Amino acid sequence: MEKRHVLLIDCPDKIGLVYRVTSILFKNHLNIIRNDEFVDHQSNHFFMRTEFSGDLDAPKLIADLEGLGDIDKGHIRLNPRKKKNIVILATKEHHCLGDLLIRYAYDELDANVLAVVSNHRILQPLVAKFGIPFHYISHVGLERRAHEEMVEKALAIYNPEFLVLAKYMRILTPEFVRPYSNRIINIHHSFLPAFIGANPYKQAYDRGVKIIGATAHFVNDDLDEGPIIHQDVIQVSHQMSAKDMARAGRDGEKIVLARALKKVFQDRVFIHRNRTIVF
Repeated sequence: MEKRHVLLIDCPDKIGLVYRVTSILFKNHLNIIRNDEFVDHQSNHFFMRTEFSGDLDAPKLIADLEGLGDIDKGHIRLNPRKKKNIVILATKEHHCLGDLLIRYAYDELDANVLAVVSNHRILQPLVAKFGIPFHYISHVGLERRAHEEMVEKALAIYNPEFLVLAKYMRILTPEFVRPYSNRIINIHHSFLPAFIGANPYKQAYDRGVKIIGATAHFVNDDLDEGPIIHQDVIQVSHQMSAKDMARAGRDGEKIVLARALKKVFQDRVFIHRNRTIVF
C-alpha cells in the first residue's frame, strides 16, 4: 500500500490556486485521495487540505509549490499520514483519560500514547491497566514554574508532538506553553466563551441555563481563550442541581475531546488568528 501524505496550504486567496496546486501534484505523479478548500472572504485568505498517495520527493514538491510565487514560505506543510505521538496530562478525574486510553487500546485514537503525567497518584492504577508509563509529579509545596520544570523534564523523555490536557486542573504559564505553541489541546467543561475559569457548572446553575456544553480548544496564554476546535451541548432543566449538570456534562466532555483530537491528529485543523478552520 502506498504511503499517504497530507498537504496543508494557507495563503492570500488568488484565482486558480486549486488548479495550480493540484496540477503540481499531478506533474509529480501523485494521486489525490481527498481535497478540501475554503476561503475566508473577510480576510481574503485561502485554506487547502489535500490528502494524496504516491512516491513522494518532498523537497521537490515543496520547491515546485513555492515556485508558484503565491504561497509564502512557512505556509506550506507536508505531513505523512501517520499516528501522532502524544503525552496526556491529567489530575484526578478519570472520564476523559479513561475514554482516551480505551480508544487507544482499540486503535481508534490516531495517536500513540507515550505516557501520562499527573500531579496526583489517583489515576495511576487506571493507567497501569494499559501498560503506559505514568509519571506522578506532585505540585505540593512548589511554585508553579518549579512544578512545570519537573513536568518538562518528564516530557523531554518522550518529545511528544502534542500534549493533551484530559482534565488537567493546573493553569499553565506562558513559559510552559511557548515550546508547544498550537500543540496543547484542552477540554473545558462549558460552552466557551461562556463560564470561563473554575466551577463552570456552578456558574451555569446559578445563571439558570437550559443547555450546558463542552469545548476542546488549543491552549494559549489567555485562560480558556485559545482557538476552538470542537464543541457540543447537552439539554438540562431547572430540576438539575449543579452536581447533576456536572455528572451529565462528563459524557459530553469526553466525546468532544475525542472528536477534536481526531480532527487535529488527521491534520484537519488550521489556525487563523484566534479561530480555526476545520475540514
